[in-house]
Amino acid sequence: MTFIETHGAELLRTYHQWTGSHLIAPCGDVRAEARMLFEAPFAVISGGAEGDQILNYGNRTAMSLWQMDWEILTTMPSRFTAEPMHRDERAEFLRRVRERGFINDYSGVRISSTGRRFRIHQATVWNVTDALGDYAGQAATFSNWEFLSEEEANS
Repeated sequence: MTFIETHGAELLRTYHQWTGSHLIAPCGDVRAEARMLFEAPFAVISGGAEGDQILNYGNRTAMSLWQMDWEILTTMPSRFTAEPMHRDERAEFLRRVRERGFINDYSGVRISSTGRRFRIHQATVWNVTDALGDYAGQAATFSNWEFLSEEEANS
């Protein structure tokens, strides 16, 4: 299996474990579920367990929002998804998620590779674990976002 298939299965399993809900309707075929997750109309993005977390997955919607391809997205520290002025707030939020397991009401401003700002609403952020139950990083999903004007982004 490819990384996208195995990691997609981890994302789906841990999302269900923490929230009791499914990101996509399970069909019993790991490859098909990974493809559905990658092609979903909502954003899914994740990062590893490094101290300076590196992104390791973004579905097509996430890559479009952040205006990056797979190679760039999956080598970027996740802190760069937020502007410098929002990074401390983001780091504190991720620490709380790590302690609690998941949070399902996050909203915040993010920035794409070209500087386009967008506000995400009601995101779910959760801890990802490997098959042994060891912490493997965090993931986020959201389906509600809006692009911001320069004035809105600075307020």
